[in-house]
Amino acid sequence: MAETVIKVKNLSKRYRIGVREGYKTFRETLVDSVKAPFRRIANIGKPVPKDETIWALKAVSFEVKKGEVLGIIGRNGAGKTTLLKILSRITEPTEGRIELKGRVGSLLEVGSGFHPELSGHENIYLYGAILGMDSYEITKKFDEIVAFAEIEKFIDTPVKRYSSGMYMRLAFAVAAHLEPEILLVDEVLAVGDAAFQKKCLGKMGKVAEEGRTVLFVSHNMGAIESLCHRGILLESGEKAFESEIHSVVSKYLSKSYETLEDPLKNCARLGNGKIHVVDFHLESPDGEVLKAARSGEPIVFCFKFENRDCLSNEKVSFCFSVYTDKEFALFHYYSHFSNIYFQDLPKQGWAKCLIPELYLSPGNYLVMSYTLVSGERADWPQAFLPITVVGADFYGTGNPNLSSWGPMLVKGKWAVKEI
Repeated sequence: MAETVIKVKNLSKRYRIGVREGYKTFRETLVDSVKAPFRRIANIGKPVPKDETIWALKAVSFEVKKGEVLGIIGRNGAGKTTLLKILSRITEPTEGRIELKGRVGSLLEVGSGFHPELSGHENIYLYGAILGMDSYEITKKFDEIVAFAEIEKFIDTPVKRYSSGMYMRLAFAVAAHLEPEILLVDEVLAVGDAAFQKKCLGKMGKVAEEGRTVLFVSHNMGAIESLCHRGILLESGEKAFESEIHSVVSKYLSKSYETLEDPLKNCARLGNGKIHVVDFHLESPDGEVLKAARSGEPIVFCFKFENRDCLSNEKVSFCFSVYTDKEFALFHYYSHFSNIYFQDLPKQGWAKCLIPELYLSPGNYLVMSYTLVSGERADWPQAFLPITVVGADFYGTGNPNLSSWGPMLVKGKWAVKEI
């Protein structure tokens, strides 16, 4: 059985709003002492303000085994970064207990240890030392770090002359070549262009394959799912859910959709405006409004429209597109693909499309609508409409949970023939 290397028990962190916590420099203390009498005079007759506090974390508990990659997800302000800062010993907890076994390396604020006047060469040693590497270790990995950052030509240039992309690439390259037993990572995949983000993701995957324990915070659900085995969902500083990573991501996305306002209300639109799609929902073939579709079962996509300026003789083609929750297009379906056009539309109505068998695996998806009138774009709302697909016995084999195998499901007939 794998050894437990991180044990967090009832961890809580409270902040006083408007109050700076931590140590003060001598200069700050001196300035405060000079200003204090004037503040007291200015506050004469004013009510004494009450201290307001907020719990960034509240009674969070979990354990991580050696070699495990744990994803921590949640909305902004959920407490993710606070948790990593406490584990990194940057911030002290208000309550609770932490047990860590092994050397800890953290990659929280990329590039925070760089000095702008020093060259890239000098900053590699400076930043490496801040992150806990000794000079021998840095020298051993120096060429590898420079090659990874792709800044060989500018290694002796002061980093203040670097572009923001170069600066961030070098900072990630230094931090990513740490070799601690426990690595804490916060949103590092936000650096650089798409190609470098892919490179960062590959490096993080290699770290995980080497058997080191990783805690990974990100809003990139694709990266979270590809790197992590298990996940924790934080909500308002509390642990809301903990399970295998695909279940946690699905829970997070479904909760995000629940809090969305009507996406079609007041959204930007492209087109001549002759038709406006104003509402959307899913139905069963019997007309029952559904909160979720089921893999492999029939479903009706329903779009409520307003006819604002469409003439009775004009041909109308309705369309909808389905995307993954990472906004990757899966398919587009116009009614005219099936040689179906509509004419003489009412002032208000529903355009409905029956899909006899839904080939989507369980998960959260996004829908966009699109309408053509006489071949011209009439309405393209710039809004994603969320839908949820839940598991069903798609193949008739008793296995409803197929979300980890990709977003699309297919059926076919298999045969073997002798050559």
